[in-house]
Amino acid sequence: MPLRILILAAGVGAGHNQAGGAIDLALARVPEAGEIKRIDILETTNELFAKLYDDAYFTLVSEVPWVVGWGYDSQDAPFNLPPLVRWWDQLNTTDLVRNIRSFDPDLVICTHYLPARLVALMLSRRQLRTSLSLVTTDYDFQGLWLTSPFNHFFVARDEAREYMISLGVPGDRVRVSGIPVRPGLDDPVDAAAVRERFQLDPEQPTVLISAGASGGSYTLNIVRQVLRCEQRFQAVVVCGRNEDLRREVSDLVGHRDDRFRVLGYTTEMADLMRVATLFVGKPGGLSSSECMAAGLPMVIINPIPGQEVRNADFLLEEGAAIRCNYASTVGYKLDQLLANPDRIETMAANARRIGRPRAGEMVVKGSLELLTPPLWISREAQRSMLQASQDGSAVVDLEPARQLRTLTDPVTGGSLAVVTRGQLSALGVTTWSRSVTLSRSSLKSLRWQTENIDLAVSGRWLLGDARSREFGLA
Repeated sequence: MPLRILILAAGVGAGHNQAGGAIDLALARVPEAGEIKRIDILETTNELFAKLYDDAYFTLVSEVPWVVGWGYDSQDAPFNLPPLVRWWDQLNTTDLVRNIRSFDPDLVICTHYLPARLVALMLSRRQLRTSLSLVTTDYDFQGLWLTSPFNHFFVARDEAREYMISLGVPGDRVRVSGIPVRPGLDDPVDAAAVRERFQLDPEQPTVLISAGASGGSYTLNIVRQVLRCEQRFQAVVVCGRNEDLRREVSDLVGHRDDRFRVLGYTTEMADLMRVATLFVGKPGGLSSSECMAAGLPMVIINPIPGQEVRNADFLLEEGAAIRCNYASTVGYKLDQLLANPDRIETMAANARRIGRPRAGEMVVKGSLELLTPPLWISREAQRSMLQASQDGSAVVDLEPARQLRTLTDPVTGGSLAVVTRGQLSALGVTTWSRSVTLSRSSLKSLRWQTENIDLAVSGRWLLGDARSREFGLA
């Protein structure tokens, strides 16, 4: 029977929606997918809430970027969101909740953490029966993404998965998919036709300068710097939807139309990326992933503190990018790189090595394993994960009562819940126990014990309609 699938994103920048669009295209090619609906959740909320999430964020990025970095770091640990923020989110997303319940999806895929939290809350209250997949859109894991319950968690790289496992998230729930990008970035391209279309010389390296979908004003300074480069090159400047920027750049390079092509918003970025030699721009999760998928080395400028700085760290570590720390030396660094074609070729090879052009297909394939039930993480287990993250340690290094154990399906071995050792001790579970039986009668007495209320709630959720159930322990 075809599945009803809901993709939830948030229009904070373009990346989350672009990832959702890539997943949408991948779903269209699988027979299990029936009706597919994609929602930008900010379009379902009131104007004030949407502006606080989108416009206010970019104002902070522009005016006081250190505040953005501070906010990112303060929420880097999982399960650390203040109750007031959770209440505010729920108050302003009632229309979204109604839309979700009305659509009644079999599968929900979230490319932003806010809708993931809302769907998880609906699952915990049994207001919804669905499978929930979370798809991160930056290279590092960030605590706001982790919620409970959920079914599948997709991260961009191996280290992010290892970090989540060190916090106590069962490894069978976390997959390394990469960040979903538009299809075709690794397909062969008719380079001659693309160059002819944009009037590019095949004998010169091509520098692709991107202002992002919204058109970053910093691009004008980058072009001024590039104008002073001494090496032979040609540049395509993509100004996005910022028409004022496009006019300013056109005026600036008007006397060098032999070297510069100035574009507004374009749907041909995939072709441009596949014929370009270097990409100059910010290391957003989607921009970076698209460059890596196309084997295109990056010259990183002006990363946003927090996620973009971490994206840059990864790309630099893997040898697929260089970073310009001074706005006034971009031209100098670009000149140095253009003078060393062998280094550029090595960077391109590194980009192809870490690129994951099929990430969207992997997310879809993993998400369609609907027989996997949701993973429940008890409140006490969430506190242990938070403590481990804040301490900079693995959860196995906490005191014994705070360490975690995983309840598993005794038949498949798949994870079903995460609780603390201290919680299980109330059920008579010892260090050497390999199974535990939960029953309504055993949980009934726990409801009146303050220290065991969380265990009682978790147990009742896991039992569902059953009177008793046996679980394996890992």
